[in-house]
Amino acid sequence: MARNGFPDDLVRTQRDWLRTYEALARCSPGVGTTALRRRLIVESCRIARHPFWTEAGRSPAMWGELRRTARADDGWRSAA
Repeated sequence: MARNGFPDDLVRTQRDWLRTYEALARCSPGVGTTALRRRLIVESCRIARHPFWTEAGRSPAMWGELRRTARADDGWRSAA
């Protein structure tokens, strides 16, 4: 089932991206970051190439809404 108009797999990929980014932010610079950086690139490509974005009426503002949806689904904690 879609959340806020986003397909579940897209929200799941965005949630995985957020978790990977958080893990990368916690790492010491240069220590074991290669795998995380590669994973972040792969997940970024999956998000950007998802068929959802090819449908008419999709706007750049929806990228922010996707992140907010993924954070809400995951009980995301703000770092600030």
